[in-house]
Amino acid sequence: MEVTSMNGSGIYLVCKRAFDIGVAGCALLVLLPLFLLVGLAIKLDSDGPVFFRQERLGLRGKPFLLYKFRSMFLGAEKLGVYEVKNDPRVTRVGRIIRPLSINELPQLINILRGEMSLVGPRPVLPFHPWPLSEYTPEQRRRFLAKPGLTGWAQVNGRKSVLWDRRIELDVEYVDNASWTFDARILARTVWVVLSRRDGYNTTETARRMNDHRS
Repeated sequence: MEVTSMNGSGIYLVCKRAFDIGVAGCALLVLLPLFLLVGLAIKLDSDGPVFFRQERLGLRGKPFLLYKFRSMFLGAEKLGVYEVKNDPRVTRVGRIIRPLSINELPQLINILRGEMSLVGPRPVLPFHPWPLSEYTPEQRRRFLAKPGLTGWAQVNGRKSVLWDRRIELDVEYVDNASWTFDARILARTVWVVLSRRDGYNTTETARRMNDHRS
């Protein structure tokens, strides 16, 4: 895949990386007590590791291991990638940490490792919504940016939006990346998380993905 870098000046990209390191590092220190509490709760609640690791596609489509707090029972991913309301795969702890996206916080480690950024397209699975080879040339431009803890698609419908539209929003971010755009996304993320909006995939979204791959 012939991609080089995200739209934006070299100064912007360097400062963005420095900002990512500073915020992620400070957040990990401040949130350490929460990490310990959540980790203990997960271990007491169900069998399995505290962290869930999963391969995702990052910058230029390069695979990396993404970290989350485990919020589902072991083997849950084998039953599908979509979560629905009252999903029986979600643990008791998961029902607390998922609505507020606390399960996503270990991705601060991915940010420190340089695999992710605070803002960018959310990292996709190698096979979902479809294999990398099936992305159109325009859609592949979403991989010009490092994946983010939050992104433009996440504050514009999140999981309720069809995948074609999510990717369009990702490309829109790549084309318009700037400090003001990043700040706008971060501010809207706070509202989306606190309001618990669009936290579940819809039947239409799932059906559209299956239609695309058929």
